Amino acid sequence: MKLLDRYLFGQFTRNLGLVLGGLMAIYLLIDFFERVDNFLDAGLGIGMAISYLLLKIPLIFEQLIPVCLLLAGIITLGVLNRQHELMALKSGGLSMRRIIGPLLLAALFFSGLALAASQWVLPPTLTETNRIWYEEVRQRTYEGIERNGRIYFRGIEGIYSFDQPEDQTGDLRDFSFTTWDRQYHLSQLLTAETARWAEGTWTLLDGQNKVRNDEGKYRTTAFTRMEIQLPEHPEEFFQPPYASTEIPPSVLLARAMAPADSPRRHEARLELHKKVSYIFLGLPLLLVGIPLLLVMHQGRGRDLALAIPASCIMAFIAWGLWSISQALAGAGHLPPGLAAWLIHLLTGAFGFYFILRQDA
Repeated sequence: MKLLDRYLFGQFTRNLGLVLGGLMAIYLLIDFFERVDNFLDAGLGIGMAISYLLLKIPLIFEQLIPVCLLLAGIITLGVLNRQHELMALKSGGLSMRRIIGPLLLAALFFSGLALAASQWVLPPTLTETNRIWYEEVRQRTYEGIERNGRIYFRGIEGIYSFDQPEDQTGDLRDFSFTTWDRQYHLSQLLTAETARWAEGTWTLLDGQNKVRNDEGKYRTTAFTRMEIQLPEHPEEFFQPPYASTEIPPSVLLARAMAPADSPRRHEARLELHKKVSYIFLGLPLLLVGIPLLLVMHQGRGRDLALAIPASCIMAFIAWGLWSISQALAGAGHLPPGLAAWLIHLLTGAFGFYFILRQDA
């Protein structure tokens, strides 16, 4: 790496640390005052609240990294321009593309670091923060687990199992209900191709009921339709809505590459593109923010007072458009890949065009 590249990379890293540290401190302070009363009302001390906030740092890092990359690049280039270093570099024959190259590489490096954190650091910390907030503070417990495309739930009388449905309000496929005695002998195995719950009653279709009698023998009865009263209902079976955010990208990738008829394949593709594209949103923002900074410096001088607010507004607009595209993908109006990366392509192409105009 050349001396200029190391210098620009170091300046960018220092400014990124300052911006990220400042925004993270503000985030933690606001979050602390918003949630501390909930911890105290639940009988938990200040120490638990602080532990909860410290565990949220990887999540905050992922949420802030796009806008922090933009601000770090704007500040780095703005300081170079204010100290006449940018003019010296351009006078030496360096193009704007050559000057911003190390900044883009630095942004790519820290985006990759955020992706690595999303894979190995964020899932366990996010699982723990969700457990603290929803189970210890809000007193909500979810017992359903997912394994290999099936949901398992331990109820009061037995264990439920069924295929992961696309719609949690619809029928349950390949349903089974199993009970055991105190010696762990199978007491009943109730299976059905379809199970539905309505008005407090379970309706099972096309299945069989295997029951163990007092002599230890089993009797199996087939049925086309059976109505039965069970103590649990489907709302208790499923993982909470936030559980999908705890899944690492590698697991989402494996689910997204599953056969087309696999359960929740579309949801995995949507979540994977959403997670990765958000992390790398800082790159196109930086590409369009740099020419915006240069235009403002040419018209308004070297002051960053206008460039930083304008960059924040631009980041908010890009984030809003990205969120709208995600909503359209969730509703099925756009493919997940296109919805996730369209803003990146348009914003990046727009910024690269104006950078070329600066060189011209």
